[in-house]
Amino acid sequence: MDKWDLRFMGLAETVGSWSSCFQDNRHVGAVIVKGKRVMTTGYNGAPAGIKSCKEKGECLRRKLGIPSGTQHELCYAVHAEQNAIIQAAKYGICVEGATLYCTHQPCVICAKMIINAGISRVVYKYGYPDAFSLQLFAEAGVALEKFEEETK
Repeated sequence: MDKWDLRFMGLAETVGSWSSCFQDNRHVGAVIVKGKRVMTTGYNGAPAGIKSCKEKGECLRRKLGIPSGTQHELCYAVHAEQNAIIQAAKYGICVEGATLYCTHQPCVICAKMIINAGISRVVYKYGYPDAFSLQLFAEAGVALEKFEEETK
């Protein structure tokens, strides 16, 4: 990892802190970068006009006892990676060949979107229980790298 990876991962963590997710451990941030330039950002949160879990005072997934890595559709939040890709589409920003920095390994739904958006590299910090997403990234030829801070 180089200094740019460190900078952009730090930015992803900052963006993740804006999350409206009720669970602190699920504050996820994403930054799409091309040519050392930030193209878009995203964090996990409810769609525009929908009350977030924070505003509702409870996590729907926790309330229903849904394990992490399953039934993604039963959540108010749009994932950080999805929001970053949606912002690119909304504002006409090409992300083909870009790198996506994300605080957490993308789930399979996000992996499919990342692949179809033409993003060529994904750097993530924390793992996620979704082996199928790893398989799809490998098959599609998307470089997937776990971020490791150097300790000196």
